[in-house]
Parts: sequence; C-alpha cells; structure tokens
Amino acid sequence: MYKYVTDKVYLKKSYRICADMVNQLVQKLKGYGIQSRMSVVGSMKNGLVTQNEKEPIDYDFNLWIKSAENINVLHDPKQLKSTIIKAFNEVLDRNGWETCDDSTSVITTKKRVFKNGNPTPFDIDICIVREDNFGNWYRLIHRKTGFECSDLYIWERGPSIRDLEHKEEVLKPDYWMDVRTSYLQKKNMYLSRQDMINHPSYNCYIEAVNEIYAKVQWILQ
Repeated sequence: MYKYVTDKVYLKKSYRICADMVNQLVQKLKGYGIQSRMSVVGSMKNGLVTQNEKEPIDYDFNLWIKSAENINVLHDPKQLKSTIIKAFNEVLDRNGWETCDDSTSVITTKKRVFKNGNPTPFDIDICIVREDNFGNWYRLIHRKTGFECSDLYIWERGPSIRDLEHKEEVLKPDYWMDVRTSYLQKKNMYLSRQDMINHPSYNCYIEAVNEIYAKVQWILQ
C-alpha cells in the first residue's frame, strides 16, 4: 500500500538530482530539433510523494512535447520515443548513470541509492505527453506484444486538465488535506486492482483535484 514520504531532507536531496537530470534532457533534445518542457507530476510539487511499502520512490515527470523538426509527432510516436531514449541515455551516461528502460507508459531509470543517509532507493519515470489546441492531453503508450515489429505506439488521451491550475489555487490551503486523502486513496485503489498502468500518478492527481473541487465548488460560490 502507498503511504506518504515524510523525510524532507531526503526528498529535497533526491528530487533535486532527478529534476536536474530531466532538465538536462530538455536541453539535450534541442540538439535533436525537439522542443519540450518538463513538469513534475503532482507529487513533489504539492507535497504528495508516495512510496509503496519498501519499493523505490518514483519521481514522476511529464515531458511535454511542443514541436519536433524532423519527426511527425502525431504519426510517428515510435521515432519520437526512440529519439528521446537515445538523448536521455546520453545524459545519463554523462552523469554516471546506467541506461534507461522503455516501459509501457514511461521511460524509467535504474534505481539509485545514497551512500550516506536515508537508504531508500529512488528512480526517475518520464512520461512523454502532448497537448492539443483544445486543452486535451495525451501520453505516449508503447504496447508491447513480444515481437518488436508488431509493437504499437499510440497517443492515449488522459482525463481533463481544463482549469486544473485554477482548481489547485482555489483548493489551497483549506481543502488540500482532502486532495491528499483522495489522491492516496485512488493510488491504493488502482494498485489493488493492478491497474496502475492505466491510472498513473498524474491521472490519480487530476482525478483527486477534480473530485474535491466538485465537492466544495458550491461552498466557494
């Protein structure tokens, strides 16, 4: 079951390393003609870092693709992900990290552990995402079949993020504990259903914010 991580010193130190790595990726991608930006998924930004029992802490980042000079982002997501993995491996190698893995919905690094202090391992999960002109967002999914030639690369639409930042501002600070409770409940619910691939942390966060906002909206009017 998921629980919140409370070691603030450890969180600050490990998050800073991971965020720096992803920012290096954003800069590296410019050399490949890919314009992007990084955003941390609800967790660290809003004090919602969780850990499943004794498993590693995953720092979840969204890599928002703005444009790509030599890749058709909509129609060739396979090339897009392959290029990003290549660029990220160059960043990881430069920093003494092992190469990353291509998971169904994210690019993930190998586990890291501090030699001194908190021994909890951590890693980076990067979800490749894009947004259309109507406020909809999509994440790149690599559905593996066991045969690389028949694997599918698709853009899967996520839950609505319309007015998400406004809702966050409205809910803080008075109703943020309700968001924290809802977020943790949703993560554990989908974990018990073994459905975390279809409901990653970002989806759980969006659902939690939308749920609590809908409950208290009438109070705020």
